[in-house]
Amino acid sequence: MKPTLSIALLLVAATPAFAADPEGCDKFKWPMDKEIALLTAPSLPKLAAGAETPAAPVAVTMKLSPIAEAVLPKPPERQQKPGSYAGFVRANVTSAGLYVVTISEYGWIDVIQNDAYLKVNSFSGVTGCAGVRKSVRYNLPAGPVTIQVSGAAKETINLAVSPASH
Repeated sequence: MKPTLSIALLLVAATPAFAADPEGCDKFKWPMDKEIALLTAPSLPKLAAGAETPAAPVAVTMKLSPIAEAVLPKPPERQQKPGSYAGFVRANVTSAGLYVVTISEYGWIDVIQNDAYLKVNSFSGVTGCAGVRKSVRYNLPAGPVTIQVSGAAKETINLAVSPASH
């Protein structure tokens, strides 16, 4: 075998296989009927960075800024691509429990309370589901939280926050 071909085969064998996100609304890890209905409703309220959302369950269109100009309460936990967009909203959790934060497009979600990142309970993402791309579950204590979205490709993104019902 030629050395060049051997090296190429070794590189291919050593490259980890990255699983693509499943395709279709029915491929989320949990039922998403409520979140899909929230995110695809016509005329979602538009919120500027830092605005407070209405009480959950709620869906809004968030205005995002270029990542280089975005003023966020905390740096995103994930490294951001140049040219991406970011923003945040505030929410008041009236009752502690398991909540679902869902976005319409690809992006990174951080939820912050008392200046600390909250740990993700579980997450799910799919392609090919009109209006819904990623959903993350958090055990949220009662009180104010900040929801940051970063790494988005556009200046706006739809965001839904709702108590988990499943």
